[in-house]
Amino acid sequence: MKKTHYSLFICLSLLLPHCVFSQDVKDSVVTLKQCVNFALQNQPAVKQAAIDQEINEKDIRIGLSAWLPQLNSSNLYQHYFQGSPLAASVATTGSSSPTTGSASTSSSSNLKEYSALGLQASQVIYNNEVLQAAKAAKYSRQYYKQNTYSSQINVVADVSKAFFDVLLSEKQLDILNADIVRLQRSLKDAQNRYQAGVTDKTDYKQATILLNNSTASRKQTAEAVKSKTAYLKQIMGISADHNLKLSYDSARYEQEAAIDTNQRLDVNNRIEYRLLETQKGLLNVNVSYYKWGFLPSVSAVGVYNLNYLSNKFSNLYNNAYPNSYAGLTLDIPIFTGTKRLQNLSKARLQVERNNYDIVNSANSINTEYVQSLADYKSNYTNWQLLKENVTLANDVYKVVSLQYREGIKTYLDVIVSQSDLRTAELNYYNALFQLLSSKIDLEKSLGILNVQYN
Repeated sequence: MKKTHYSLFICLSLLLPHCVFSQDVKDSVVTLKQCVNFALQNQPAVKQAAIDQEINEKDIRIGLSAWLPQLNSSNLYQHYFQGSPLAASVATTGSSSPTTGSASTSSSSNLKEYSALGLQASQVIYNNEVLQAAKAAKYSRQYYKQNTYSSQINVVADVSKAFFDVLLSEKQLDILNADIVRLQRSLKDAQNRYQAGVTDKTDYKQATILLNNSTASRKQTAEAVKSKTAYLKQIMGISADHNLKLSYDSARYEQEAAIDTNQRLDVNNRIEYRLLETQKGLLNVNVSYYKWGFLPSVSAVGVYNLNYLSNKFSNLYNNAYPNSYAGLTLDIPIFTGTKRLQNLSKARLQVERNNYDIVNSANSINTEYVQSLADYKSNYTNWQLLKENVTLANDVYKVVSLQYREGIKTYLDVIVSQSDLRTAELNYYNALFQLLSSKIDLEKSLGILNVQYN
């Protein structure tokens, strides 16, 4: 019973964190940080990059395994219909018969069964291919590690921007809902004034038109929220049937919208640039491989064989004729039809081409930085101005609405002020989330986008 309770406790301990995390994403209101963390753990692209890193590690171990001693067993059995070729050597040396133990030339001529059991050990002393694998291991590990980091950066940027895009549509939907409430109130006021004989049908019809337009816009925006949420789920790696509710904190987002625009660009901070630098290291290893390809390969070899001969299979393994030796093997590439020289020239051209990729990448990174900085600055200024417009438009609408009820202002003034308020609110949230998205682009262009959200 104690063992059963202990096993149950272990299972619950392992499953509970996952269940809590899944529940946190599916049912409760989730923040941007939680969405990014979930995506970093579940997004297929990140998982694939991690698997590629593991595959590369296996390839490195496969390549380096040639440095270790190699042990092989080679075994043979042959049946000769007209006597063994080794019978002549047995007869010449006068060896004892493997079946009778006596020296018999006549019996040796009838040897038809032959078997050999061999064991061979080898140790590489120098080999250019194995040396290349050892040199390339450092750069390949670094390359795939950087590739995984690059995937994480892309996931963080994509999830963050998709998160803000969903929030923008949700805020637009909230604004349209509030606008519909105001329009319904205006429609009711216009209808009451028409029934009272104060105004004609014009105000009533205009209010109906505006209400219908806002209702149609609300439907479009509601559908846009669904499609954008589906895309967010996709890049997060969460199944479509999960209910995802996003948290919105206006004060926090407004606070986090600011970034130091005086930071200097350093291309070495960009993962794309570092990947090309690492690739250059791999190409230089390839050049070195072909450059020293004329050197011989040296290995130590040790062999132990057991030979068996007999005129009958049943007696084949009664007596053994052992032999063993140890030595060195030296393979020298004397002439390969200029293959090595052509490969060397090709490898050097690949390095030269990679150098131009690095130069082009540095220029592209600088252009991307300048564009993202310009977008951020313009969006920041736009956000600051539109933020003030919301307050002004709201004050104007309150005053005009009150004056309309008192008969001072016309319904046209109400329509204009209400339209200005809705436009100001929509523009403000659009500017805020554009600013947040442009901040993500600026951080990515600077190479300072934070991946560690834990």
